[in-house]
Amino acid sequence: MRRDLTPEQYQVTRRKGTEPAFSGKYWDHHEDGVYTCVCCGTPLFDSKTKYDSGSGWPSFYAPVAEANIKTEEDNSYGMRRIEAMCNTCGAHLGHVFDDGPKPTRLRYCMNSASLDFEKK
Repeated sequence: MRRDLTPEQYQVTRRKGTEPAFSGKYWDHHEDGVYTCVCCGTPLFDSKTKYDSGSGWPSFYAPVAEANIKTEEDNSYGMRRIEAMCNTCGAHLGHVFDDGPKPTRLRYCMNSASLDFEKK
């Protein structure tokens, strides 16, 4: 597994790291398709739910299927956040915030390093 990931992908997905804002390959990506887990290929987000949150990370208002994302409270670094993980393999994806657009009002703020993309 580790040999299949770049050092950045491993740091983000397995060590719960974060890539710098505006640095990932998908933060300003606009093709039609599905974003998948870089570790196991589970479909996570459809490009139709992607929007520009201004955060510098790929942001989505809903996953492809709620069952594909696992969440839990994250109190690291003195902050209270909700961590988002791949429900299939446990890869750290990013965090979920309640400041997103309608219809869900959620912002799944993901790391590009945790995602692959399958073009439609």
